[in-house]
Amino acid sequence: MWLCALLPVLFGCLSGSAFSVPRAWLLPSQRPRFDCPGDVIVGGSFSIFRFSNGNLSDFTAPPSGLVALGVSNWGYRVAQSFIFAIEEINRSAYLLPNVTLGFSIRNSGDSVHGALHETMSFLTRQEEPIPNYTCQHGSPQAALVGDTRSSLSVSMARLLGLYKFPQVSYSSSLPILSDKIQFPSFLRTLTSDLTSSLAVTLLIIHFQWSWVIILAHDDEYGQQASSLATQELSPAGVCIEFTFHVPSHESMGKIKEIVQKMQKSTARVVLVFLSNANFQLILYGLLDVPVSGQVWVSKDTLHMALALTIPGISQVLHSTFGLLYHSSRAIGFPEFLANLQPSQIPEDMFIKKFWEFTFDCTWPHQSSTMTDAIQLCSGNESLKNKQYPFAEVSKIDAAYTAVYSIAHALQDMITHGHQHGKVTDSQDFQPWQLLHTLRKVHFKTPDGSDIMFDANGDLVTKFDIFQGQKTPEGVFPLVHVGMIEPQVSPGSKMMVCLMEDLHVSCPNAEITLVPTSVCSESCLPGFSQVPRLGAPHCCFDCRPCPEGQFADQRDMKSCLLCPKEQYSSHMRDRCLPRTETFLAFEEPLGFMLALVALFLAGLAVLVLGVFLKHRDSPVVRANNRSLSYLLLLSLCLCALCALLFLGRPSVLTCLLRQTTFAVVFTVAVSSVLAKTLTVVLAFRVTRPGDRIRVCLSPGASTSLVLIVSFMQVVLCGVWLATSPPFPDRDMVSEPQHIVIQCQEGSGTIFFCVLGYLGLLAVGTFSVAFLARGLPDVFNETKFLTFSMLLFCSVWTAFLPLYHSVWGKSTVAVEIFSILASTAGLLGGIFIPKCYIILLKPGGNTAAWLRQGHRAQQERQSEMLQRRCVPRSLPQTFMTYSSGKSPGPLL
Repeated sequence: MWLCALLPVLFGCLSGSAFSVPRAWLLPSQRPRFDCPGDVIVGGSFSIFRFSNGNLSDFTAPPSGLVALGVSNWGYRVAQSFIFAIEEINRSAYLLPNVTLGFSIRNSGDSVHGALHETMSFLTRQEEPIPNYTCQHGSPQAALVGDTRSSLSVSMARLLGLYKFPQVSYSSSLPILSDKIQFPSFLRTLTSDLTSSLAVTLLIIHFQWSWVIILAHDDEYGQQASSLATQELSPAGVCIEFTFHVPSHESMGKIKEIVQKMQKSTARVVLVFLSNANFQLILYGLLDVPVSGQVWVSKDTLHMALALTIPGISQVLHSTFGLLYHSSRAIGFPEFLANLQPSQIPEDMFIKKFWEFTFDCTWPHQSSTMTDAIQLCSGNESLKNKQYPFAEVSKIDAAYTAVYSIAHALQDMITHGHQHGKVTDSQDFQPWQLLHTLRKVHFKTPDGSDIMFDANGDLVTKFDIFQGQKTPEGVFPLVHVGMIEPQVSPGSKMMVCLMEDLHVSCPNAEITLVPTSVCSESCLPGFSQVPRLGAPHCCFDCRPCPEGQFADQRDMKSCLLCPKEQYSSHMRDRCLPRTETFLAFEEPLGFMLALVALFLAGLAVLVLGVFLKHRDSPVVRANNRSLSYLLLLSLCLCALCALLFLGRPSVLTCLLRQTTFAVVFTVAVSSVLAKTLTVVLAFRVTRPGDRIRVCLSPGASTSLVLIVSFMQVVLCGVWLATSPPFPDRDMVSEPQHIVIQCQEGSGTIFFCVLGYLGLLAVGTFSVAFLARGLPDVFNETKFLTFSMLLFCSVWTAFLPLYHSVWGKSTVAVEIFSILASTAGLLGGIFIPKCYIILLKPGGNTAAWLRQGHRAQQERQSEMLQRRCVPRSLPQTFMTYSSGKSPGPLL
């Protein structure tokens, strides 16, 4: 494969001018051309000789002679590939078997004037063309191939478009030529600059570079290419840090300004749409500033070849990427060119000058003075070792493909005419007929390449991706690392395929690591992007996902909510299933609370047993046995009701929890209230027959407890009838669990129940506090005050604590408050009595009480002086404390 053999030389050398060193000579008045007869003529316009601008025809007078300034080495080779294709087609038994193609090679002189003159001369078959007149008849003209530069092709296309005469270019990539309204007969065997610009943007997207710089030429193409790149990159999430438009003229001030901004840039990838000259100027400018690690991406491998030959460029570049459109290869052309000799084709008016410039010799008949310094051309020299290292090597294949596309279109036109009964003679057809077929041509070249044109007349082709891979020695050999598949249909898109993705085993075809180019580092799973104020969307900060949300991918714009049945993991990168939880008996905390509840209940039963055993003792009788028994039973139930709060909540337990708690505590507190009121009222009875004595009757205290408790029962009944508690699933309190709890139903009635109990407790404490100074030999007012103080303190502390915890902790707090208040009442009221009954039985006798009465009388005298109590102790207390009557008042 001769192209593969040329690539290392091509991309490793700096390409100079397309023309050799100027050596002017005067051409005859007849413009040089190379004609070969045939049944159908294919024209070719090539820049072989470069003319002096001052001697070009201005169409006002016949030119006296043309001065040629140089010979284009590659221009003549491209013309030879054109001839090679025609000769190969003429030898084919399958393609145009009954038609011989001829050709007419014209020299445009690398100028618009020359291109227009030769185009019109080809159309009119005249040396000095007259528009719209054809003075000579001959074989029909099929199409014109050419020309080299876009400016020449545009002028030719405007002229040929007037006659609907097919033109197939092998080198012009100007985007405007895709406009079929302005250039209806123009096609090309390469892609538009915009298509290649689109392809190179796909390379940016494929490597996930999101922070780039665009360097574009300050002309129509540069504006269009940079605009197209921005339109394609922005939806893909790529941000442009800077877009620099480099002026066409060499403005060193502008170049310096661009270099200074690139020095401060944080983007490491540079997308290039520049001419060769400005491309080199920017790179040379970067050598003088501390810039390193950049990756330059261009649509043209020529840029890469230019960059990689600059001394010291390895300090700036980390890697380079370039594209080369995948054209068909002219198999056998290197051998054809190597065997070329001037003596074989005397009718070729270009070969002798090409020979002179290629081998640096002079033909004998052209040298008037023979000296030893002049080397004579023999014509036997070989081009085999004269492969010119130029970057336009692909144009040889493009011109070769252009001829084949015309030949296939001609054959399709003839075949289509026969199939529909319209015999189209190869000697008699109109150019527009061939143009219609040429637009739809689809064939394979001898090397197997698939050739077709899109709706704009541009070649649908692949792009080969080349990477300049930096070696330890600081050189960048270009390696073919992948390709970009074409956009075959309007709805399809290009695709980037690297060799490693295709699993192709090729030596030196592995893509090397390239640096990232991002404004902000990628956000890991578990984090979301937070845009920076005033910065492009590529610049962001990473914020961890909050509780209950997750991000399972990189660079997520926002975190996602976990389903209600799940919770976010510790890394916030996924959701895990939530487990149900409640305060169970099996838990250490639940087990300990249950033990304490059973202990308090057992202690209350034990105290009740002690009181029943010593029911006739003065201490028990002075303590109002009936109320004491009722209080002990209610305290036992208070301790046991805490067990309703443990275990998995059910409908029954939710109905019983708060109502049982409210009723039994109401009974307990009302019993304490009744005992305290009995003491206070007893001290107000100073005369027999006093009305207040009625309140000290045996049934008064029991009635008080029943009335107060009945009101609480009514409230609980209304609660259960209207909006009862029910089991509920708390999804909020504990992120990793679903708390199974009892929902209180109506909050209003619930707080009415608690408020009633709280009001009762405060009232009881107030009465006990006022009665705390009464003689303690007859009652336990101080103990009642102390126990109610504990009760109120526990439930006062309960309220803020209950609202500061979540989940099953709220249940634990409520159980603890129940048990603590139960323990306060039980310990404050009954433990001192049990102490006297069990440990100091001497204090539980009548003699001890009489001694206590005398001490009380002494204190009474002091109290009378202070006017704190009546003049004499109530007979009621004297009677019941002496043990003569078992009345239940105290």
